[in-house]
Amino acid sequence: MRRTLVIALACSVLPVSALAQSYPTKPPRLLVSDSPGGLADTIARIIANGWSEVIGQRVIIENRAGAASNIGALVAAKSAPDGYTIYQIPQTLAVNATLYTNLQYDIFRDFLPIMRTGSSPAMVVVHPSLPAKNIPELVKLAKARPGELRFASAGTGAPTFMAGELFKKIAGVNLQHVPYRGGGEAITAVMTGETPVYFAPLPVAKAHVESGRLRAIGVSSLARVSSMPGLAKVAEQGYPTYETGFWYGLVVPAKTPREVIMSINAAVKKTLVLPDVARRLSEVSFTTVGDQPEDFAAFLRGEVDKWGKIVKELGLKAN
Repeated sequence: MRRTLVIALACSVLPVSALAQSYPTKPPRLLVSDSPGGLADTIARIIANGWSEVIGQRVIIENRAGAASNIGALVAAKSAPDGYTIYQIPQTLAVNATLYTNLQYDIFRDFLPIMRTGSSPAMVVVHPSLPAKNIPELVKLAKARPGELRFASAGTGAPTFMAGELFKKIAGVNLQHVPYRGGGEAITAVMTGETPVYFAPLPVAKAHVESGRLRAIGVSSLARVSSMPGLAKVAEQGYPTYETGFWYGLVVPAKTPREVIMSINAAVKKTLVLPDVARRLSEVSFTTVGDQPEDFAAFLRGEVDKWGKIVKELGLKAN
């Protein structure tokens, strides 16, 4: 009887073990809720190219942009839990969890974490005509003109918006928010002087700073970035708790087998240290993490709590 039970139990785990050992037998798709050419898309394609080499299968990028990343998230949540649909989850979803009142997915119920791939900092940039060459001068100017100084964003709820709102809260200033339909419009508005302040993705703004069309006055990470070592951190300019940016990770639909999740985790870890991948990610100021699923799960909960408090304090809601 005991021998029969042991055999039965062994047989019951064979399908999952076999799946993990043979995975992947076909090209997996990586869902990205960003348009081609955007920061999220660029990072996904760099990783996908190296990942394809590691697993011997092409990793197919599928862009599902729109609705503040909610379209891509919903597609991923409803996909088969077989390891062949992986979603590059953006920081935006940690904000959306509180900001939106009628989401058709749940960030914790409908996904299982694989890893946080890494993050890229925000860079505080201003139009060159603005008399602020550092963060203290920007704060002084904002306090002298409460509610008059404007900052651009890629839309309410976007990381560029939340970076600005977090700065307002920590620095105790009143900046007027001006939402645009995307990052391209926002950075154009800053370069023309229409809206003089922007908490921009560093890779997007870097070339405009180097050309003199924008002035960089601070970086949002807790460490200086190697590509711009002379740019001071906001944290070292009087606001040590200010840290934000644009992080990304990988998740799969709920009920995806643990063995498959760990297989993906191991493959992506190998990918992130490939010389060409590491070099290209460094060029776009993306600092890799490559943690364990449990670490990423804890990080996600912390991010949802952090941004949820800010969303509630500001009384923000979206439908």
